[in-house]
Amino acid sequence: MKFKFDEMLERHGKDAMAVDGLGTIPNMSPDLPKEGFDAIPMWVADMNFATAPSIQDAIIERVKHPAFGYFAPSKQYYNSIINWHKDRKGIENIKKEHIGYENGVLGGVISALNVFCSKGDKVLVHSPTYIGFTMSLVNNGYNIVHSELIKDENGRWVMNYEDMEKKIVEEKIVTTIMCNPHNPTGRVWTKEELKKAVAIFEKHNVKIVSDEIWSDILVNGAKQTPTQEVSDYAHENTVALYAPSKTFNLAGLVGSYHIIYNEYIRNRVDKESSLSHYNDMNLLSMHALIGAYSKTGQEWVDELCETISKNVNYAYEFIKENFRGVNLSKPEGTYMLFLDFRDYCKEHNVNVGEILKKGWDVGVAWQDGRPFNGKYAIRMNLALPYHKVVEAFSRLKEYVIK
Repeated sequence: MKFKFDEMLERHGKDAMAVDGLGTIPNMSPDLPKEGFDAIPMWVADMNFATAPSIQDAIIERVKHPAFGYFAPSKQYYNSIINWHKDRKGIENIKKEHIGYENGVLGGVISALNVFCSKGDKVLVHSPTYIGFTMSLVNNGYNIVHSELIKDENGRWVMNYEDMEKKIVEEKIVTTIMCNPHNPTGRVWTKEELKKAVAIFEKHNVKIVSDEIWSDILVNGAKQTPTQEVSDYAHENTVALYAPSKTFNLAGLVGSYHIIYNEYIRNRVDKESSLSHYNDMNLLSMHALIGAYSKTGQEWVDELCETISKNVNYAYEFIKENFRGVNLSKPEGTYMLFLDFRDYCKEHNVNVGEILKKGWDVGVAWQDGRPFNGKYAIRMNLALPYHKVVEAFSRLKEYVIK
């Protein structure tokens, strides 16, 4: 490979929550391991890889100029986004005016909800549910209505369309949040699945907020269909949210964006996002995106997806062969696993918290899946070198899952 996806990046003392945050954040971070074990960071959703070198190059080049005053997003910034979506997703119709800045995807979600809803409204969200949605909606006065994903005959997570429509009608829902690809299950919704969901939304005039922050990280050749592309209704009634932060590990730089085709909705969301006067782009974040959405960035993402695919395939087969009672739907996107310990817990008369802690004690710093609405779940980050994934599962087999 051209890039160093086989090397474990040393992140201690470099402002990395994934390693320096262990044992410091109550009810969130894993405990520090017991003596004799080093920590393998497999919890917070960022990566243990060096980012694409074009990003550092772009930032360093800009830092050479010794002035950092007020600025406006450059033509190159907008063109980088337009070309990225054209090259990676085949979207031909994005224009500069369709793109708007957001400090973060979750902030964009709330701005969109504030336009589509009134405080106290109910919002349809699939479950298992990204914890960021839960916290953001609750903190901003919205009520979540969960539609549980179900497993099909092949063990894949799928939408329960009958349940979705029933709850839209009964709860008088006017807005839904789609996660495409889905976090935490790793499903990459097919075009037909999205069409069927959007048809229900159109029937009941439900507006769509689509979080597509994971859309570049695809496993084993999966293809992601942007929600806005499945129908005319979706095109005109969806606020789609993106960021290079998940793809390139840039969360610490801050910087996301929305794509909104409908002019009326776009103007309202832009106005809503502007009200705090804090939703402004960082100069270096802009140059980071330009460096990310480059030819080198494209090559880097292709190798990243190969690396994640290898890790997912290994983990999936290892779990099937060695961990009886642990169920997993093989992810098609993201770099997260969502492990279901229901059968294991019942067979061994343990709760998932005990299993979680045993892993932490031997340095497998995985994440509690219960805040994601998985009663028996553990969430596991595979964005690290293959040999560290192998080591983590070796420890789990030896010390934790008997």
